[in-house]
Formats: sequence, C-alpha cells, structure tokens
Amino acid sequence: MRPNIKTLAIIICLFCSFTGQGQDYYKAAYNHSGDSLKFRLNQIIKNHTEFPYTSSSTDVWDILKETDRDPLDSNNVILIYSNRSVNAAQEYNSAKGWSREHVWAKSRGDFGTDEGAGTDVHHLRPCDVSVNSTRNNRNFDDCITCKEVIDGGFNTGSNTDINLWTFEPPNEVKGDVARMIFYMVLRYEGEGLEPDLELTNILLDNTDKSSLQGVKSTLLNWHRNDAVSDWERNRNDIIYKDYQKNRNPFIDYPELSEFLFGDSTGYVWKPEIIFGINETKTERYNVYPNPTKDSVNIEGDFTKLTVINSFGQVLNIKQSKKISLEGYPSGVYYFMFSNGTDSIERYAVTKE
Repeated sequence: MRPNIKTLAIIICLFCSFTGQGQDYYKAAYNHSGDSLKFRLNQIIKNHTEFPYTSSSTDVWDILKETDRDPLDSNNVILIYSNRSVNAAQEYNSAKGWSREHVWAKSRGDFGTDEGAGTDVHHLRPCDVSVNSTRNNRNFDDCITCKEVIDGGFNTGSNTDINLWTFEPPNEVKGDVARMIFYMVLRYEGEGLEPDLELTNILLDNTDKSSLQGVKSTLLNWHRNDAVSDWERNRNDIIYKDYQKNRNPFIDYPELSEFLFGDSTGYVWKPEIIFGINETKTERYNVYPNPTKDSVNIEGDFTKLTVINSFGQVLNIKQSKKISLEGYPSGVYYFMFSNGTDSIERYAVTKE
C-alpha cells in the first residue's frame, strides 16, 4: 500500500483555490433557504457538459485519468476505496486493470451508464475491479459486524457488514463519498428523463432500484468528520474548468450540507455573513495540531479570530493563541482570522 494521498494533500487553508470566483458562481443562491436554496443551486450546476461513458473521443476514462491522477506518478490513477496507485493506461483490461465506480450506485435510480447521471464525473472514481464488485449497490453506513475488504492481498480500510447490505469506506475518503452523494441529490431532480435522487435513512436491499441512497445520517457525520481536502478541491476545479463546466457546491461550501440536509435546514444561507466576502491567502498562520483531540495552538498575529462550526454557527470562544475545543463535538471547525484590514483567512480544523 502507498502512503495516504489525502494525507499528502492535507488541507490547512479552506477554499484557497476558489476564492473570488465563488462569489459570482453561487451568488443566485445567497440569502435563500430550504427548497428555494436547493432549487437555485440546482439551476447553477445543471445543464453541465456531458461526456460519453466509453468513446473514441473524450470519455469518462480520459477524464478520470486527469481528475484522479497520482501526484507522485503521472502515469497512474489513485483507486478510491483502496488508496492504491495503478497504471491509468490499462483501463479495464479484461478485469486486470481498474473500473469506474459509480459512488451513487447506478442501480439506485436505474440510470445505468447513460449520459447525465451515468457519466457525471463528480461521482465517478477509479476503483479496483474486485472492490467495485464488493461495494455493489450497498448502502453507505458504519458496519456493525465488520468484514474487511481486501484488494490485492492488502486490507483497504473498507468494510462490509456480514449481516447488513452496507459498505463502509476508509476514514480518509468518507467525506469525499458523502459530498459526492450530496452533489447527486442536488444535481438530479427528475427533470426530463433524469432520475430524482434523494437521501434516505432506510437500508435498501440489493434488488431495490428506487432513486434513493443512504444512510443519510451516517453520510452527514462522515462529511462533518472528514474535512474537504486539496485533492477534492483540485478535482472539482479540473471538472469545472476543463470538462463539465459545473462544480460540487459541497466542496466549495461544506456548510451547505447542513442547510439542505442537516441541522440548519430551514435557515437562510448567507455565506457573505458566515465567511466574509473579502478573503486572501497568504498562509501567515500556523494552526496545530490538526487534527486535534481537544485544543490547537496558533502561530501568527491577528486582531480578530472567529470560530464557526459546520452548521455555520459562530462559537463563543475567547480569542487566544491556544483555542480549546474541549466539550465541543467531533467534526470540522472553521477558524476565521482577520489582521485588521478587510481580508480574512480561513482554516479548517478537524476535532477527532
């Protein structure tokens, strides 16, 4: 097994590749809530450029070779549930290569590999063939009676449940999985021939072709506990700039999961208030340890520090060079630093 790629690309500064651009891209959804917020975000990301699943022209294989390229070996791609690096050029290769995993199982809504949901690269990832088969259309959930998923003789960190139709990916991609599932719910609303995808807390059996995917509560927890990484951010940028021309909002603004599916449902989304409109990226602060079990230390001078939880709620925490998160639940917290001007620097801190 190779070193964890998400660890190599661990985040410190939040949204650094998207500042400036995001204010215009999502502006139509500002100051909305509930169904109105979901509708407006859907209008922003729908009508993306579609590519074929397999073709002599640019297809899903080609795109995944770029979006999921191994940063340490440009000839390889990283497999989502195994964290293995494999030769990208071999593609399927009679089951000796790699496969294209539909993170939202294509049978959940029965959309297959049709252009649209079936080829939307925001939820397609390279995967080991045998691991892809093991995942099947299992519900995403924490296992109770766990069975390790093996890839090439190595324990992947993924598990199935011996008694339940569930699949639990490794901790380092649980948030990735959740954000891809959230994207699909937002993007596909049943227009025309498209499926109407929704979340559920019910465990579906393997024959159920309902347009549902679960488990909602578990996916929300995975999203809260596994912060957006630079890997995801880079992938989102490539898909937007070079291919589909649309973005995954839950990578750009993680708190949207709470406003649409979680504890802030019904509240108005005001990112210009929550995060501030003018922000810069100079990396003048060192926030450590990150992740943390109780507190973090801060190196760097600032005039104001605001700590926000994943719901977009401002916490009443005393400004100091040592911030205690003791008593607060596990999850992602956003540290907003101001140096006395109109610039704001944003950092994500994960509490274990």
